[in-house]
Amino acid sequence: MVKKQKTKTETVTEEQTKIEPNEKPETALKAPVPRRPIWIGSLRIGLINVPVQLYPMIYDRSIAFHFLHKTDGQPLKYERVCTKDGKIVPWDEVVKGYEVTKKEYIVFDKKELDAMKPESDKRIRIDKFIDYFSIDPIYFHTSYILMPDKSNDAYSLLLNALEKKGKACVGRITLRTKEYPAIIHAYKESLVLTTLRYGYDVADPRSLEELKKLKEPEKSELDLAVKIITDLSGEFDIADYKDHYREKVQELIQKKLKGEKIVVEKPVKEEAKELMTALRETLKQLEKK
Repeated sequence: MVKKQKTKTETVTEEQTKIEPNEKPETALKAPVPRRPIWIGSLRIGLINVPVQLYPMIYDRSIAFHFLHKTDGQPLKYERVCTKDGKIVPWDEVVKGYEVTKKEYIVFDKKELDAMKPESDKRIRIDKFIDYFSIDPIYFHTSYILMPDKSNDAYSLLLNALEKKGKACVGRITLRTKEYPAIIHAYKESLVLTTLRYGYDVADPRSLEELKKLKEPEKSELDLAVKIITDLSGEFDIADYKDHYREKVQELIQKKLKGEKIVVEKPVKEEAKELMTALRETLKQLEKK
């Protein structure tokens, strides 16, 4: 049964990206073409100034769900309810606070926080040129398409120079209220900017005690594991991977729109096997392919 929403309202969603019920398969395999820049400024290298625009490049194509009232199918609203008196608080009475101890907060005025924001001077300040693969991918955050802003000649010169030297530039950019380290490199005949995480934002797994207690595997187990890795080795192609959950939900949407009866099938539980047995059976399966 399809329950229609009569009025537009701010609703509670589980995920933020939407999929159209009648979306064609060939469209579902492609990310949308960015229509407008999210940032306009310039790329600064010494005294060189290259006006640029930043476009979104990464899209989350997962299914978007709204939380509805089960009895009438209507969407649920966000409410700002005070935990002390249970009353709804209007936006003009909302402030930000930092919890110093349990239920004890330091309150900040909007003007105080605005004064602390990083300088939004619309400049990407380049510090140096590096080898792109010298950065651990764990620090990569979000990628954007960097486009020329009436600066085709300078943009093309930088793009070709980076390609010729096989280098990337690193620097800093301020997006909204946060300053990020960033790397700019040539990608598919364009410049791509990728924001980076700070070093203190990434946990070091070596600090986990469980990993320090790992024992060396038996030689027989290691030999089988290495053989499996060798047999399964190949080239990576991102087109080989699809979001099967998304495809199944899209199919379910179509069935519900048509009023078809839905039969829920329980997944079959796989039997847990002893490590050596699992290694041997995996090798046998690979030999049959």
